[in-house]
Amino acid sequence: MTIDSKNPETLALHAGWRSDPTTNSVAVPIHQTTSYQFDSTEHAANLFALSELGNIYSRIMNPTCDVLEQRIAALEGGAAALAVASGQTATAYALQNIARAGDNIVSSTDLYGGTWNQLNNTFKDMGIEVRFVDPKDPNTFAEATDDNTRAYFAETLPNPKLEVFPIKEVSDIGRKLGIPLIVDNTAAPILCKPFELGAAVVVYSSTKYIGGHGTSIGGLIVDGGNFDWAGAGDRQPALNTPDPSYHGAVFTVAAEPLGPIAYILKARTTILRDLGGAMSPMNAFQFLQGLETLPLRIREHSRNGQSVAEFLDNHDKVSKVIYPSLQSGESKARADAALKGGYSGLVGFELAGGAEAGKKFIDGLELHYHVANIGDARSLAIHPSSTTHSQLAEDEQIASGVTPGYVRLSVGIEHIDDIIADLSKALDNV
Repeated sequence: MTIDSKNPETLALHAGWRSDPTTNSVAVPIHQTTSYQFDSTEHAANLFALSELGNIYSRIMNPTCDVLEQRIAALEGGAAALAVASGQTATAYALQNIARAGDNIVSSTDLYGGTWNQLNNTFKDMGIEVRFVDPKDPNTFAEATDDNTRAYFAETLPNPKLEVFPIKEVSDIGRKLGIPLIVDNTAAPILCKPFELGAAVVVYSSTKYIGGHGTSIGGLIVDGGNFDWAGAGDRQPALNTPDPSYHGAVFTVAAEPLGPIAYILKARTTILRDLGGAMSPMNAFQFLQGLETLPLRIREHSRNGQSVAEFLDNHDKVSKVIYPSLQSGESKARADAALKGGYSGLVGFELAGGAEAGKKFIDGLELHYHVANIGDARSLAIHPSSTTHSQLAEDEQIASGVTPGYVRLSVGIEHIDDIIADLSKALDNV
């Protein structure tokens, strides 16, 4: 269903679905099925030949997942989306869709620890080189590019540095070279619209703010439909040469009758089909529930995040606060340009007492949950150097923004007085 609105509060409730045509059910059904009856042999053949879109097998597509995909694509202003098993799956598939052994990707250094490890180690084992550059100077992406560079990769609001990535500047560089910018927007849904700034593909860990309640693991890949894959020619061979795994299909040609979805069509019919990291329909249902209130929750997360950052900035045991609104210079300018309606619910800060102070602070919390997650409705806290970034060497931790005394908060939607009271008490424990 097409909704005549660009407002996220409306799209989050109505995009992609009105009611079930058979039962008139308003809630999206959970289609707990493996497979689907074909109308005829011709119908089946058309589906497998990509001349018609439809359901074949739930490893590749599912009606509940389809509504989620339509809804996130509408919210992002993209052409189509793909639901997968986790945020890590989304990152891996988004890049593997266009990069093969012998190719390389240029990535920002400012990444979530799990993503850094995936790109730096697991991708290396696959034969895909990832070149890390400092995003403070967008030109470093061009300098690291060669004939085998297939994509640029970054996080909108990288965790833990929380310095907004220069999306427009890097995407402008990439488009001149036929290289798409793929952006992980997990930490800034609704607040940032990467496609409006030039990104070609957006990925999410829907586990975080989209789900919002800590119940389900999932990921999303959104195709902006705004990148000229055919025009990129030899720079993008995965989409412009015959694919032996799909009857020799050339995806930029096969997608022409279906719309500007060559990238996501290939991701669905080759990478997802063959590697199998599908989202379950039950999890898709849970994420649809989360999406319905996401525009409202993200406002409260951001409002509380701002209050917490200001409180910490004035506390004598805190040596530094990391939050977009408190930054200066180019970092603040980028935050103001990219984030609309708030600066997110993620707050980082450093304790002068180092690692031991960080651990004492965590152990002194009562309201905040000590978990390795972000984006829940409830407030969360963690000490990254001993947990999420512990697999990285000390110099790699520092490069990614993690010092021994760094603490990350995912500020929830509880009453701000209760959040600050808990933080204050924990700081007294340091």
